[in-house]
Amino acid sequence: MCATSNNTENVYYVSTTGQDYGGTGSRLKPWKNIEFAISQAKESSTIIVKPGTYTGSTRVKKEFNKKLLIKSQFPYLAKLTHSSRVLAIVGSAKNITIEGFEITHNAKKVSPVLVHIDGYGSYGTEKTVSNITLRNNIIHDSYNNDLLKINNGAKGIKIQCNIFYNQGDSDEHIDVNSVKDISISDNIFLNDFLASDRAITKKSSSFIVVKDSNAHEDNLIGSFNVNIHRNIFLNWQGSHGQGFILIGEDGKPYFEAQNINIYNNLMLGNSPLSMRAPLMVKGAKDINFYNNTITGDLPSNAYTIRVTKERQNLKPTNINLYNNIWSDHTGTMGQGEFEVNADFSDTLIYNLNQFTLNNNLYWNGGKEIPSSIFDKINYQNDPNMRIINPLFNGYETLKVPTWDINKKAFTDGSLSVREAFKKLVYFYAIPEQSKLIINKQGKLKLFPQKNILNQQRTPPHSLGAFSTK
Repeated sequence: MCATSNNTENVYYVSTTGQDYGGTGSRLKPWKNIEFAISQAKESSTIIVKPGTYTGSTRVKKEFNKKLLIKSQFPYLAKLTHSSRVLAIVGSAKNITIEGFEITHNAKKVSPVLVHIDGYGSYGTEKTVSNITLRNNIIHDSYNNDLLKINNGAKGIKIQCNIFYNQGDSDEHIDVNSVKDISISDNIFLNDFLASDRAITKKSSSFIVVKDSNAHEDNLIGSFNVNIHRNIFLNWQGSHGQGFILIGEDGKPYFEAQNINIYNNLMLGNSPLSMRAPLMVKGAKDINFYNNTITGDLPSNAYTIRVTKERQNLKPTNINLYNNIWSDHTGTMGQGEFEVNADFSDTLIYNLNQFTLNNNLYWNGGKEIPSSIFDKINYQNDPNMRIINPLFNGYETLKVPTWDINKKAFTDGSLSVREAFKKLVYFYAIPEQSKLIINKQGKLKLFPQKNILNQQRTPPHSLGAFSTK
């Protein structure tokens, strides 16, 4: 999952003090640039990048039949930075893993995206960017665009065990746009603009968007088969009109996303700033949201979901919410900067076709769960609802884990992304399990085999992202 091993068949080295044409790629005579090392690498190779700051744009476009691993020799001590696009994986690049880097812009006046996985060069061909993995990286501070864009027909992309924070205004952490077979797992998504000496403009967009902006231009209409699982979302500092995850965005006359599975995620309401809803769906279908835990004071129009259609959108259909926990121990479910009486969902009756709400837990500090006769989705639609206190820890002492290069550690004291991830899970995702056992209801339609820590679930199953069974 998060751990890896070297491809020992061929090992090469890169150093800030190396030479490209004067080096051999050995430990004693390393190359200077990662891009040059990739051009020289054979099949089944590892490129080890020594500590230091590597300034400039790295373009990856080579196709490998056997895996190429590009890794920082020591996690997060090799920094990739530039005043423009830092890392571009393009054309027909294939079977490449990039691991252990700090990746960030080094100027505030920049326009391109920070990291780009782009299948554009493959238009009209069967080849595209495929089988790319970004693992255990710190990806932060893009000033005028997304942190990561995956688009134009790319496929088989895995985003694992990274931490993302601080995108540009009106932009996302990850823009998943007209692609298929994407896995986003075991990551931490947050904002902490002040930690990077940036103003909180409250203009940034959702942490993850899944959509299709360009119709058939890349031979793919819609984004398909996207799994967003075992992630943590926290410290919202974005626009009031956005949320943690947005499925569909551009008002196109086709389903912008299909077969999207969102499960085993932890969403923390630890910020006083308001959002529209933690999950939003526009012009998409076959969206499954199950075994997620949403906990804390989450100021918003809707504490659970917003479903709508805009401009030329088709009406969303087959939206399914199973086995989730929505818990606000403060009793202010949904109320925030701009709301006095918020809703359970923000889903007008005429904006949604088929949906299912079943076997979820709801808690609003002992107060009534909000609902509205104008919305199609209300907690009363759940035939197997639980309204009980899951007894989560409060978030009052939560420390947001941003990277401190001087201490070579995260600001919560963790030494790795995975350590920071586990701390958040153990402090904030574990309820009193005995109250959450699922009643005997026969075979469940949706249920993950493992929990948020990738541990096997065994019967009797519990709701939410974590399970001690």
